[in-house]
Amino acid sequence: MTTQDRPLKGAWGMTGLLFLFMLINFADKIVVGLIGMEGFGFTPEQFGLLGSSFFFLFAISAIVVGFISNRVQARHTLLAMALVWSLVQFPMLATANFTVILACRVILGAGEGPASPVATHAMYKWFPDSRRGLPTAILSQGSAIGVIVAVPILTEIIARFSWHWAFGALGIAGLLWAVAWKIFGREGTLVDPPVSQAGGGPDRVPYRHLLTCPSIVAVCCAGFASYWGLALGLTWFPSYLISGLGLGEKLGRNLTILPWIFGSIVLLIGGYVSQRLKSKGVSSRVCRGALAAILMMVGGCVMPLVGEMPSIPLKVALLVFGSAIGSTIYVVIPMIVSELTPQSQRAGMLAIVNSVVTLAGVVAPLVMGTMVQHAASPKAGFEQGYVVFGVLLLAGGLIGLLFIRPEADRKRLAAHAVPLPPLAPAPARA
Repeated sequence: MTTQDRPLKGAWGMTGLLFLFMLINFADKIVVGLIGMEGFGFTPEQFGLLGSSFFFLFAISAIVVGFISNRVQARHTLLAMALVWSLVQFPMLATANFTVILACRVILGAGEGPASPVATHAMYKWFPDSRRGLPTAILSQGSAIGVIVAVPILTEIIARFSWHWAFGALGIAGLLWAVAWKIFGREGTLVDPPVSQAGGGPDRVPYRHLLTCPSIVAVCCAGFASYWGLALGLTWFPSYLISGLGLGEKLGRNLTILPWIFGSIVLLIGGYVSQRLKSKGVSSRVCRGALAAILMMVGGCVMPLVGEMPSIPLKVALLVFGSAIGSTIYVVIPMIVSELTPQSQRAGMLAIVNSVVTLAGVVAPLVMGTMVQHAASPKAGFEQGYVVFGVLLLAGGLIGLLFIRPEADRKRLAAHAVPLPPLAPAPARA
């Protein structure tokens, strides 16, 4: 294994495969929102529960598999995950009631929970820290492009056949990726420098210090606030357009891609700018922390105004801008965690942070469902929910702006780093 300042040969090919992995992952997430409570015939509270059910085991699975990936090659765990969330789609091809769909979504969430942290950990074995901004943005693009590609295809499948076949198509796509990964997927060999500069070998930091590190706590808070909106976008945005604003089903579903298109642009630009600033010597506090936090706060100022807009186009435009402008946070979270965590603990810490962030996915759809169910009208319930999201964005962005300080925290963590014992030499062959 080597430490170097350039990507390894084949790094961009592996990034492409992992991009496709995340693309299918997010297509799996959006399908329930596209079918909508109208398509399933569920009440708002039932549909909110269905949206939240995906995240019931999401965090637990992410942590368990993340720690496994500290010791097991990521290419194996990625293949196992892809197989789980492909096969669990096929029961929906039969006549499925609420209980069956709920159970399958829980299992799917368990299979997909570790996807982002393990894919990021796998990719970081191909790129040094100073070169991770753009590939991290590309990997994050998988979520946006997954929705952009999936929406028209799944909408057409639902219209021509039924919502059952939308799930079947996703299962087939997942199996095709698993075959490609089995053939072409490889493990990177790049090693990060130790947190402590006292010695040249690998080290570790006790988890109590990592978990209480101000920068890591702050990215968890900021990420939770941002993911609240992502969960609403996956579950409720099509229903807001159709039931809240009175748009037709096909138009409402197709407009679902707008936040993801804008978010994908923000992700690429934010990742590129962050990497350029980092390569020019700008501190991580500025080019990773402040950059993302300020954009989140801009979104937080915009979201409460959605309900005040006098026309549907203005409501949609403001909602798209406010919910997506802070997307750079998804690029910087794994880079900040990786910057502060020894490589031997990176997969586990990425999984823990991802689990905290995605807990918003459990709460947000339920809260929105309850607000819609009990509001004077669906439109009023949705727009009250977007005010709540705006407040969370402001709070999360402010916490990030004040407390994300990777350079200072890395020095503190270095004082607690201990060297790992050297590996025992392999026994000599006779």
